[in-house]
Amino acid sequence: MTLPRRILILVCAVVLLAAVGVLAVVRASSRAEEKNQPQAGGPQVSRGTVSLASGGGGRRIVFRNMAWGPHRDELATVPADAPGGPRTASGVSCLRFHSAAGTGICLQADKGGVQEGYRAVVLDAALKETAAYPLAGIPTRARVSPGGHLAAWTVFVGGDSYAGTNFSTRTSLLDLRTGRLEGSLEDFTIRKDGKTYRNADVNFWGVTFASDERTFYATLATGGRTHLVRGDLAERTVTTLRENLECPSLSPDGTRLVFKKRVQGLPDDAPWRLYALDLASMQETPLAEERSVDDQVVWTDERNVVYSLPGDFGADLYTVPADGSGAPARLMTSALAPAFLG
Repeated sequence: MTLPRRILILVCAVVLLAAVGVLAVVRASSRAEEKNQPQAGGPQVSRGTVSLASGGGGRRIVFRNMAWGPHRDELATVPADAPGGPRTASGVSCLRFHSAAGTGICLQADKGGVQEGYRAVVLDAALKETAAYPLAGIPTRARVSPGGHLAAWTVFVGGDSYAGTNFSTRTSLLDLRTGRLEGSLEDFTIRKDGKTYRNADVNFWGVTFASDERTFYATLATGGRTHLVRGDLAERTVTTLRENLECPSLSPDGTRLVFKKRVQGLPDDAPWRLYALDLASMQETPLAEERSVDDQVVWTDERNVVYSLPGDFGADLYTVPADGSGAPARLMTSALAPAFLG
């Protein structure tokens, strides 16, 4: 092959690659612009005042609005007894969110620097920022204690899915009474099988708090297995209780946990089913939801839980009884990370 012909082929290849790159950018830009436009038949969303305060105005849901349009990713609210009704958006954007007793935790993108990162923002009842902490990875879980004094969050610092084993997480816990931040639960003393346990592969995620504002439950992963642990913030310890539990969520009365459990025979990328655990008897009960749920559920009351599943525009919220009865029902479309307040 002659030199001029080689040069011509090289030039053609460069032009083709440039055209593909331009097309990809145009398509991505078009897709992003499309998400800024409301979808026909989608939820009605308008800007207004959103509060995390308890009491007054009836029970309500505050959540991350996933509906396409100018308020996508903003915290929004609807009455709890009319979840499909018009939404009031706040102007505050969060990737993960939770709230209790007038305190909110919002994990959000931090676009202030040269390179985009993430941060955890503590919100007061009026959604005003009271503190912020840089995050070491991609936000994935967030929780506030029932009394609003503690907050926890988990980020991926390696990998991006709980389904496999090639990931690493970091879970932090903040005491708002003292301002003390526990940067990683890996610094706590682990008690496993009655002995102090150490291993370089330890990961924590999915914190849920008890009403005493000291005790918490979480997932510990080590040695290729997951464990339910009970933590003591004052003693800075976690104690293993049971294997094969992930993303626990404690009932309002503190007697039961709903969690996701890996079930043998399910696909590797969708291995979970929802179960309830009675903490007194340690008896497990499968819930009526048979789809794989990669989420940390939220209790709406003593009888029902809510969780997310993929939807047409990101995620939809579903509800199911926590005692194994009934059937799952879609609660809201285009919504994620709910908190039931009031």
